[in-house]
Amino acid sequence: MALPDILKTNLRIPVVGSPLFIISHPPLVLAQCKAGVVGAFPALNARPQSQLDEWLAEITEELARHDAANPERPAAPFAVNQIVHKSNDRLQHDLEMCVKYKVPVVITSLGAVEEVNQAVHSYGGIVLHDIIHDRHARKAIEKGADGLIAVAAGAGGHAGTLSPFALVQEIRQWFDGPLLLSGAIATGGAVLAAQAMGADMAYIGSPFIATKEARAMDDYKQMIVDSKAADIVYSNLFTGVHGNYLKGSIVKAGMDPDNLPVSDPSTMDFGSDTSKAWRDIWGCGQGIGAVDEIVPAARLVDRLADEYEATRRKLAA
Repeated sequence: MALPDILKTNLRIPVVGSPLFIISHPPLVLAQCKAGVVGAFPALNARPQSQLDEWLAEITEELARHDAANPERPAAPFAVNQIVHKSNDRLQHDLEMCVKYKVPVVITSLGAVEEVNQAVHSYGGIVLHDIIHDRHARKAIEKGADGLIAVAAGAGGHAGTLSPFALVQEIRQWFDGPLLLSGAIATGGAVLAAQAMGADMAYIGSPFIATKEARAMDDYKQMIVDSKAADIVYSNLFTGVHGNYLKGSIVKAGMDPDNLPVSDPSTMDFGSDTSKAWRDIWGCGQGIGAVDEIVPAARLVDRLADEYEATRRKLAA
């Protein structure tokens, strides 16, 4: 299973920090890349849309400065997430910004569109498409995506219901390209386990919410530290797409997490500035039992790398 050079170069550990809606911004992305994992953010986090130009300039210029000052330890690449859904009226503008700055990796969600893939390929970038089942995976590759992100049960935010074992093995029956796995991965041992079952890399989100650089409320970060897998609720009420959320935030918003109504999927809205669902209801995955303190992103990467190598040594012995 060959990875493109862009996903092998300068990585300390085979991890992509998943783009966290509202939370990921340049300070977190830069900290992740400098620590040796792929940092990512959703284009929609830059509001107003003109801010995306500023963010991409900041990230590309700062990473260039870092590489010049640290030739022995250059930064990992970064990625931008594009929501390819009809409610996102910014897609064309945001895609043009990715082309302008030659964003190395573009992560697409909620729609596979050939024109998006072609635009990224025009300057040598790659496209990873996130999926929750095999049917959408096949469609994404047919439309020109370079790789897949299998979002399995237990992942934070919009997650599927399939076991990672089932999802990865079905995809690997026909696809030998780049495959990332998402779903409750919060330790270095879990990163190695993802590779053992057939994925190339791990896709980690929730542990990065509880970092100093994350643009999340202090209460949100602390709730992650204090919560376990049993404190995660799976619902489609908040965006129209099923996802995992912290039970405590639902209670704080005045709702009963055990009796949530079902939303109409046709009401999905990811591009509107008026959408406030994720500001009060906090997305999170089931792997947070491994998160016991709020730390700088670099220290989290240190922990993951140490655990990854320790697990490799243990298995080899």
